[in-house]
Amino acid sequence: MPRSSTRPTSRDVAQAAGVSQAAVSLVLGDKWRGRVAEATAERVRAAARELGYRPNLAARNLRLGRTRTVLLVVPALTTEFFAGVYTGAARVAARHGFGVVLYPSPEGIGPARDPFASAQAALDGVIASSMAADALTAIRGDQLPLVMLDSDPEGSLGAATVNLDIADGVRQVTEHLLGLGHRRILHLAADVPSWTFELRARELAARLAAVPGTDLGRAAAPISIDDAVAATEAALTRPGPRPTAVVCDDDKLAAGAYKAIRRLGLRVPDDVSVTGLDDLALATALDPELTTVRLDAELFGERGMEALLAVLDGREPEGGDIPVELVVRGSTAPAPTPAP
Repeated sequence: MPRSSTRPTSRDVAQAAGVSQAAVSLVLGDKWRGRVAEATAERVRAAARELGYRPNLAARNLRLGRTRTVLLVVPALTTEFFAGVYTGAARVAARHGFGVVLYPSPEGIGPARDPFASAQAALDGVIASSMAADALTAIRGDQLPLVMLDSDPEGSLGAATVNLDIADGVRQVTEHLLGLGHRRILHLAADVPSWTFELRARELAARLAAVPGTDLGRAAAPISIDDAVAATEAALTRPGPRPTAVVCDDDKLAAGAYKAIRRLGLRVPDDVSVTGLDDLALATALDPELTTVRLDAELFGERGMEALLAVLDGREPEGGDIPVELVVRGSTAPAPTPAP
């Protein structure tokens, strides 16, 4: 099929595929299902590829009153997790002709300046992590179609909420440690005012409260290795029996717990077992490698973008939390006997 010297149009694609321009519009706008046969849709896509056809997004946006741009608001990019969320969201967005602008909220949480002269004029919608929720008011994102990530479904600001099954992740960690005989456990909690971290604390406390003879201590630290070292060292040197396991809200906190344990002349996992939550690259850089909960960040971003597209189209987003998986490595072992 020879290429034209001028920019190909949807009429050219329709002629090459032997279909109407309306069919081309449906297929390339990804609205063909139930209206155009799958074989016809593939014929249209093949013709568009062969001709090098690209939709005139500027003209389409003018007709639709849309910019086809989405803002992804996340905490400061201190780990690769939110980079994975962006990758997943951008992958789905690209398939639908949308772009994604990544906006890290300064200081990780709290108010953020408006990155646009008028967010409402420049955006079709917003996807936001609960840890960056306070940024929404400043950028007027709470007045746009909004999907919240990692947020309380009962009190979410958004038209839809997408969550990882963090509660199940905490249950998997707790059952793993209880199965190894641990009964004195320290929760190294992220000192971040966010629903997702409050949920972790509640689930851990509830699970241990149901098992007689358990003792749960708590230490809180910002998500930094130095703060985690200080908090863990203070907690492990309190009067009374020492915890035999440390459950960390985040892999970065777990790295700090490792350092504190070693500074005290103890060993992971012989004296103290440690667990994390995220399964960052850091988890396998630690020695021993970290037992942690794997969160699929890219799938999280994909589901967030799919939910926003559903909201924009007036459809009901897919429900259900995204499953998570405990990855057992070398940082957990049976509780020491006799207990120290």
